[in-house]
Amino acid sequence: MKRARGGRLLLPLAALFLALLLISGCAAEGEDDEGTPVAAEAPMEDKEKAALYAAIGGFVGKAWNGSGLFPDPCGQTPIQGVSCDLLNGLWYPTVVSIGPVLDNSLQCAPDARFSPQLFDLRRLKSLTFYACFPPTNPTAIPATNWDKLSGTLETLEFRSNPGLAGAIPASLGRLASLQSLVLVDNNLTGAVPPKLGGLAKLRRLVLSGNGLSGPVPATLGNNNRLDEPLLIVDMSKNSLTGSLPPSLGGLKGLLKMDLSNNRLDGRIPPELAGLESLTLLDLRNNSLTGGLPEFVLGMPALQDLLLSSNPLLGGTLMPHGWEKMASLASLDLSNVGLAGAIPESMAAMPRLRFLALDHNRLSGAVPAKLAALPSIGAMYLNGNNLTGVLEFSARFYRRMGSRFASWDNPGLCAAETAGGAPTGVAVCKDAQDPPRVGVRDRVDGAGGKPEASSSLPTSSSPFGLSGRKVAGLWCLAMVMVL
Repeated sequence: MKRARGGRLLLPLAALFLALLLISGCAAEGEDDEGTPVAAEAPMEDKEKAALYAAIGGFVGKAWNGSGLFPDPCGQTPIQGVSCDLLNGLWYPTVVSIGPVLDNSLQCAPDARFSPQLFDLRRLKSLTFYACFPPTNPTAIPATNWDKLSGTLETLEFRSNPGLAGAIPASLGRLASLQSLVLVDNNLTGAVPPKLGGLAKLRRLVLSGNGLSGPVPATLGNNNRLDEPLLIVDMSKNSLTGSLPPSLGGLKGLLKMDLSNNRLDGRIPPELAGLESLTLLDLRNNSLTGGLPEFVLGMPALQDLLLSSNPLLGGTLMPHGWEKMASLASLDLSNVGLAGAIPESMAAMPRLRFLALDHNRLSGAVPAKLAALPSIGAMYLNGNNLTGVLEFSARFYRRMGSRFASWDNPGLCAAETAGGAPTGVAVCKDAQDPPRVGVRDRVDGAGGKPEASSSLPTSSSPFGLSGRKVAGLWCLAMVMVL
């Protein structure tokens, strides 16, 4: 009986041992990108490994012992910020990311530099640098060798590098596979290379927060392929000059265009009416002229139309057609030289959350229907020549709080309500008497009226607003989230 029981125990043990052998055998093999079985400890060419060590060493310093610390960089001893792909049974580095993103991230040395071996990484798809070049280490983007990566590199990013100076190399226009070029908050100067318009696969072009000058390249309009369209153009916070090229209207798939905080002038070209997919048009803080273009009313996808601080723009608000803007959430037209009346048709925008018409020359009555905008969370009408009775309810004033402003309209008064008049607006004594300023209007302790700026923060800055405005925007953001 004892032998029989022992035999029965040996059978399951043998089966378990066999299963472990099978599992270990399966775990020792995998497949590469082409489906070819490979060993788990796949080799890496010595040349490729040496190029990786040299490229990283150029950025993190000569004391970095890559071969000693990471003898198998794509296998058992991976390098933080480096990813690899298998191809034909061999490892190739495809992603290199350097900068203080995580505690153990590779960080640049004070004397970081570009090593020529960087361009020997033949399968590199993504190259990113964050806070790598301080002002004490002025460094230029290499002007040559980018053609070696033309068939593979899809993402190139330099963020927050105040020491990254000089021009954007025209040779970046040879990166035929590039899909994302992000050069944000560096110290780059000179013109935007027209050759960037020849990058047929480019989906995102972000060059904000530099010192770039010259015109917006007309060649960007060449990227009008419907299968792989350019989706984002952001050149905000530079010193670009000249007028907007009409060719930008050919970017049929464009979703966001941000050219704010530059020195652009001239009219907004009517060709932009062709941007049927556009959700954001941000042209704030420029010197544009020619009035508010009527074609914006025919852009049904538009969610944010931001034109504030173009004091020479001028013109009037279109009397009809605002109901077509069913997607519009933010309309910022403060300080653009608008004259004339506020049309009642503006109350027909169902998703409008932010309306800024302050610091213009608008006149006439305030349409009472504006208070009935179903999604409104902030409204700024201050600093105009509006007149008559402000016929909003006490409930509206309580709900909006500091996110509603109508002061500095000398001919405007508010009807008496249980909650009183809004800040800085006189209570109407009767229909015949002119408005008078009461004690409730003196809220700053010195008899003066509070000041406000309605402008939304710039795209790269949440980033020089008053505490009152920041609070208003945060409340609005919470409403959007909820």
